[in-house]
Amino acid sequence: MKNNQTMIKKEENILQKVLDTSYYVKEHSKHIKINGDKIKMVISKEKFAKGHHWLSSNPSGLLDLEKEEVVNFLIIYDAMDCSFWGDPKWKINTEKGDLDGAFALMYSLLKIRKEKGHLDFERISLEEFKNALKGNVEIPLLVERYQIALEVSQIINSKMQGNFYQYIKEITTDSLLFQTIIQSFPSFEDKREYQGKTIYFYKLAQLATSDILHIRSIKENIEVDCSHLVGCADYKIPQILRSLGILEYDEELSKLVDKKCEIEENSSYEVEIRANTLVAIDLIQKELKQKVDSIVINDIIWSFGQDKKRKVLPYHLTRTLSY
Repeated sequence: MKNNQTMIKKEENILQKVLDTSYYVKEHSKHIKINGDKIKMVISKEKFAKGHHWLSSNPSGLLDLEKEEVVNFLIIYDAMDCSFWGDPKWKINTEKGDLDGAFALMYSLLKIRKEKGHLDFERISLEEFKNALKGNVEIPLLVERYQIALEVSQIINSKMQGNFYQYIKEITTDSLLFQTIIQSFPSFEDKREYQGKTIYFYKLAQLATSDILHIRSIKENIEVDCSHLVGCADYKIPQILRSLGILEYDEELSKLVDKKCEIEENSSYEVEIRANTLVAIDLIQKELKQKVDSIVINDIIWSFGQDKKRKVLPYHLTRTLSY
């Protein structure tokens, strides 16, 4: 127990660094401002209450798997759940119609698992992976995704006796699970440099932590703690925050985003977008008197983007393995 307490304390500091360094960027941002009045207006109009987690709808039959299988699936899936944009955007055809993005990736990986009886990439070739993801165009970062999945599988097999669920089954707090993930799997690294300072994001690690704990709460009927997670600095969340008027881009950045110009990874534009996104989530939580966890607010904002009737501005385009 002493070791676990030490790990949790250390991890809470890291998650605090995510928030602290995001505020640092916010205070020094040249291209983005946060409109506090819009935050109050949006809160008065939109519902910010605990709802269903995005995986609770059982996409592609994920929850039909046993609890161990779901968790072991998610650690690989979330490690490569990134950067789907393109022109045209990658999509696949299924018996239920076309799917793209994260849902298409999940469908494809579940298909591999069903056909092979496992999702161990030490026993799945690049060609098999490529065929499973075959769509209208090749998925961006195909080889890089495969290499990530292979590395995760190798680590699980060599250091966790081939079962990630068994390795973390006693963990029900986000801080400790998050630390286990970032310390175990190098591919979840997600830092940037801004004005000589290291900025911490860990988008995919936070996503994996949230997904795994929420699914375990559903499948195992246990209490989990996700109160320390800060939020997922990706491209959909800032898109919605900007469309709501909470994030305000200057003319220079607005032109780049609206004209769908690619923005370089680790550029000041990208770092400011991601950091201000997390600060905006934190400010929303404070306005709600901290009655709703930041990661829940994050998920609610993400769900706004799934509403096809909602008018939204373009999202920024950065080719990255981080989100």
